[in-house]
Amino acid sequence: MQVITSKDNELIKNIKKLKDKKYRDAYNKYIIEGTKLIEEAIQEKAEIEHIVICEDCMKEDCIDKKLTYEIAKNNCVYVNSKVFNLITDVSNPQGILAVIKRPEKSQKINYNEDVIIVLDGIQDPGNLGTILRTVDSANLKQIVISKDTADVFNSKVVRSTMGAIFRVNVIKSEDLIHDLIEMKEHGFKVVATSLDTNDSIYDINYMKKVIVIGNEANGVSKDVQEIADNKVKIPMLGKTESLNASVAAGILIYEYIRAKLGK
Repeated sequence: MQVITSKDNELIKNIKKLKDKKYRDAYNKYIIEGTKLIEEAIQEKAEIEHIVICEDCMKEDCIDKKLTYEIAKNNCVYVNSKVFNLITDVSNPQGILAVIKRPEKSQKINYNEDVIIVLDGIQDPGNLGTILRTVDSANLKQIVISKDTADVFNSKVVRSTMGAIFRVNVIKSEDLIHDLIEMKEHGFKVVATSLDTNDSIYDINYMKKVIVIGNEANGVSKDVQEIADNKVKIPMLGKTESLNASVAAGILIYEYIRAKLGK
C-alpha cells in the first residue's frame, strides 16, 4: 500500500482546491466525507473519482468490512494523517473522504410532482442541507434554488443532506421571477411564507403548489411576494415571531405529506 506523505502531491493539491466554490465549479466536482456519505454514494451509484483514506483509519479498522469491500472497487488513495488534515473540512474527521463528479442532471423543472419547493436566497449551509434532506424524506425529487442561495456543494451542505444530495435534483434558477411565472402557467399556485398576512399554513390545500422559503434574515423577497397566489404564516403561540428557515420548510413540507396521506 503506497501512502502519500507530501502536501505537494498534485492530486492532494487538486483535492484541496475543491474547498473553494470557484474550483468546484471549474472542475465540476465536490468532496464528501465520512463512511455514511460514502456508503450512500456507492448505493446511489454516484460517480466517485477517488476515495482518500487516512492510513490511521486503516490501522484502527474503523471501516465496516462490507463497506471496505465496496470501497476497494473504487480508485483508492492512501495518505498519512498530516496530509489528510490538509484536505478534510471536518474538525474531527473519520479519516475517509471521496471526490465526486457532479451528475449531469436536467435543469428543467418536472411538473409531474405535486409540490415544488423553491428557496429564495437561503444562505446558511446547514439550513440548505437540512431542507434538502427534508425534501428527500417527502419523496420529492427536485428543489429549485435562486442564484443567490448558498452553494449546494459546499461541504457543510453536503454533510447536512445525509445522502439526499445524491437523490434530489437541484435546479438553479437564474431568474426566479421568470421561473415562478412559468410554474404558474403549468397550473401551480405560488405560496410564500410571510409575517404580513392573517392566513395560516392550515388554510390552504397543498396539491399543485410552489412553496417558497425565504432568506433567513429578510424572508421571501418583495418581488416574489408580489406574484404569490397565497401568503401564509405558521401560527405561533409564544413570543417568538419567526422560525429557522429549515424548521419552517419542514413544517410546510409535512403539511403537504399530511394532505397527501388524506389525514
